[in-house]
Amino acid sequence: MQGWKLTHVIRLCLCGALVLFSARFLISQAAAGDYARAENFLPGNIRNLVFNTQISPNWIGKTCRFWYRRSFRSGTEFILVDPSSKLRKPAFDHQKLAAALSQQMKTVYEPYGLPFDSIEFVDGENAIQFVVENGKWTCDLSTYRCTKSKWQEPSPDRLISPDGMHAVFVRDHDLYLCSMRSDYEVRLTTDGVLHNDYAGYAEADTSWVTRKRTGKKLPPQAVWSPDSKKIITHRLDQRRVKKLHLLQHVPPDGCFRPVLYTYRYPFAGDEELAAESYVIFDIADRKKTWVDYEPQPIQCDTSLSYGRVWWSADSEKAYFIFNERHDKNMRFCEVDADTGKTRVVMEEQSATHIDLHPVLGARPNVRVLSGSDEFLWFSERDGWAHLYLYDRRTGALKNQITSGDWVVHEIKRVDERRRWVYFTARGREKGRDPYYRHLYRACLDGSQLELLTPEDGDHDIEFSPSGSCFVDTFSRVDYPPVSLLRDAEGRLLIDLEKADIDLLLETGWKFPEKFRVKARDGETDVYGVIYRPSAFDPSKPYPVIDVIYPGPQAIRTPKSFTDILRFRDSALAELGFIVMAVDGLGTPFRSKAFHDFSYGNLGDAGGLADHIAALRQLSQKYAYMDLSRVGICGHSGGGYAAARAVLVYPEFYKVAVASAGNHDSRGYVADWLEKYQGMDDGGNYQNQSNAALAPNLKGKLLLVCGDMDDNVHPALTLRLVDALIKANKDFDFLMLPNSNHSFRPHKDYFVRKTWDYFVTHLLGTEPPREHKIESGSGQ
Repeated sequence: MQGWKLTHVIRLCLCGALVLFSARFLISQAAAGDYARAENFLPGNIRNLVFNTQISPNWIGKTCRFWYRRSFRSGTEFILVDPSSKLRKPAFDHQKLAAALSQQMKTVYEPYGLPFDSIEFVDGENAIQFVVENGKWTCDLSTYRCTKSKWQEPSPDRLISPDGMHAVFVRDHDLYLCSMRSDYEVRLTTDGVLHNDYAGYAEADTSWVTRKRTGKKLPPQAVWSPDSKKIITHRLDQRRVKKLHLLQHVPPDGCFRPVLYTYRYPFAGDEELAAESYVIFDIADRKKTWVDYEPQPIQCDTSLSYGRVWWSADSEKAYFIFNERHDKNMRFCEVDADTGKTRVVMEEQSATHIDLHPVLGARPNVRVLSGSDEFLWFSERDGWAHLYLYDRRTGALKNQITSGDWVVHEIKRVDERRRWVYFTARGREKGRDPYYRHLYRACLDGSQLELLTPEDGDHDIEFSPSGSCFVDTFSRVDYPPVSLLRDAEGRLLIDLEKADIDLLLETGWKFPEKFRVKARDGETDVYGVIYRPSAFDPSKPYPVIDVIYPGPQAIRTPKSFTDILRFRDSALAELGFIVMAVDGLGTPFRSKAFHDFSYGNLGDAGGLADHIAALRQLSQKYAYMDLSRVGICGHSGGGYAAARAVLVYPEFYKVAVASAGNHDSRGYVADWLEKYQGMDDGGNYQNQSNAALAPNLKGKLLLVCGDMDDNVHPALTLRLVDALIKANKDFDFLMLPNSNHSFRPHKDYFVRKTWDYFVTHLLGTEPPREHKIESGSGQ
């Protein structure tokens, strides 16, 4: 009897173990299916299912004719467009060219899988040239006879003159001039030395170590004059800048001894900055002329890399923007190209940072008119980003060109003869998302403002060299891209392409939903999107993940369909989450006051309180959003904000994945903290540090960094790690060897670990063990 009882107990235990094992197996299998579907929605895989989302016109000479490559399900096709005859047709006979090239190369090429992606019309457009396997081919378009000629690709470290006759390059810190048609070269400088060189790059430009490791070559930092007779460049003195180090723990050559990389990188408040002194070279007589102005302080990238140095149309003058290190004072300067004599044309000051373009690092919205002594200037002085017309001789304001409660984004073209300025702007069209870009034009006297792209969507614009037409590609997150050719008055000339996303829709993928809610103040509108899984069931509760980037120089919410292809939000939702993106107070592209909310207030992390307010309003509308299970993730500044969220709002945010975060910007490049937090006053830098909040951690936090991140140094993550350890907190940490700021080569692994973390701690489900994302699909 006792033996029977023992046997029965053993059987019950075995059955229980089998049930438990089966349940765990089913849970794991279910999660594996979710992972497979999620992987289908990663950007690298989505891009294979959509076609013609964007076209890039390649203009033929200075005309309005162009060619472009269209993608479709069978491959790619070259298209020629001639608006004068309303013509849109294949640029050549793809079948004949594929056959001819296959015969010549002894390799089979498909008509819509040709081995080149660029062409050039030659011989009066009766032939085309292209490059295949380091050979330049010319194909006669009447006979389709293709011939190969010797050709050597120009070295990427050469900066070629506009006329194609000469180039400049750097060797051993000095600048050289060479001919593009012979072996002739001449040394233009002889006194360049390490860290005080000509036409070089600042080592604090956030990718310098990566380029050094990979051997990537870049052309000199210089600008050719339009007539190809002069160049303006700089001598960059970095000798006093303090050093920073990265240790490559796993060198790729198999060596066990870690490799040290040292570079010059100033932190906020450092007195020792790089200095950029401008110099002009006359190519004919090798004359070197120093620009007569004080050296420009360099906190990160140089003025040349930011496009803040350029030439007049007649090559007689050069211009540059001089900005003081706190970005509160901008001077527009003019240089006599022959003498180097410099004068300040005008100066702008502000209580907070000045932006000459809404996008950090973009070419300034400043244009000098060649046919008159005038220039256009971009300013937020009246509380909104607008254009102003100035007298270049006196620096006096002539008139404000645009005005109103909306923002100019970018000058696209100036028609000096008709005195029109063409520009994109945001927020003028009522009832639309204020972040959408539309193209407008206005007379330089401020009259006759006209909308040229009426469709409700975000418009990407590219003008022809002649300015008589432009390609307009517009879309929304819920409307696939459409590409049109319009004339300068905005009239439709030719329908070019409509994106094909049917294969993507067949997978079950759904468009995200746009929303508008109130910020924390209950008055200001903020805008965002939410993503739902393809198998969404509104009767079930779903945990929520907030995907964040706090700016202050960029937004996180996608506005166009192509923006969706940059993010992994759809894939994350597919695992069983509601995913939200929203842009709170302190982010760009709205009013100056909206943007300035983050000035001196980086600890607000781009409006975390606005994110919480948005989620609470959305949950009132959508009861399936379970705000007892909210996670957050972000990269770089988003990594800072994600960690900040669980430290400042631990009762609301329960799980965070914070990658490559600048958790204390006192250890980040100087211009960031000084521009957006102000200069150190003895106390304003401390309140943005995440490490000081380590004792607040209650939820789950995964910190990730790359050991070779030359943008946001891994020390900033390790400082937070140290603070959490000292506070005796439980957290998770992952360092990716040989990974820079983009996390290559381990990005796919990082994506999977992010998924695992949220699946485990928000869904309460066991993720599939060691799921492998196919290489590249997470990019």
